[in-house]
This record gives sequence, C-alpha cells and structure tokens, in this order.
Amino acid sequence: MRRGAIAGVVAGVAFAAWKYLASRTPDTAGVTYEPQPFPMPPRPVPAPSPTVSPTVGPSAEPEANVDPDPDGNCPLTHPIKGKRASGIYHQPGGFAYDRTHADRCYRDVAAAEDDGMRAAKR
Repeated sequence: MRRGAIAGVVAGVAFAAWKYLASRTPDTAGVTYEPQPFPMPPRPVPAPSPTVSPTVGPSAEPEANVDPDPDGNCPLTHPIKGKRASGIYHQPGGFAYDRTHADRCYRDVAAAEDDGMRAAKR
C-alpha cells in the first residue's frame, strides 16, 4: 500500500473511534454549536435556557443589553457585540465580528444605538 492510503485508513479508523466514544459520553448536554467561517470548526455555545413567561401581569421584555461571557462571546439572544472604548458595535457576519471581544451585548441594533454606539464601517 502507498503511504497516503495508509494515512487515509488510519484517519478513518481514528474518526470512527472518536464518533463511537463521543456517542457514549453525553457531556455535550445543553451545548449547541454556532457555525464559523470555513477554516474554523463550529464554536460551542451554551444552549439558551427556556424562559418562563409570567402568567399574570405585564409581559416580561428581554433586557436591551447584557454582559458577555468571560471570553467576550455574546449569547444567542443578544448577538450584537459592542466595544465601549471605541463606541462601535459589530453585527453577526460583519468583517471583525468573530475576532471582537465584546464589552456589552445587545439584542438588536436599536438597543446598541440607544446606548450611544455606532455601526462598524465594514
């Protein structure tokens, strides 16, 4: 066999073993995956917890902004990333969105602009 064929077989066996072991360990409970640009693997993010709406009284509206996790990532409910030092907010799919370490996360563009932020130029 050629060296490339042997490497392909070894890679296939390693992948099959990984899939088998991953199916046996349910350590991914409560985790979803956010797609990333091509060369990067999907990023694990905590699954949003179910919200309980009040049965009596006014409807609870989600907060306009929240603090990000320690890594600077925003929750799925507040996808807009804001940097306080520059006063700029980044939207998902924007040029620097993935590399931005957020100081504040906003639920929509209006909430970011109400907080004094401006849109990124690209």
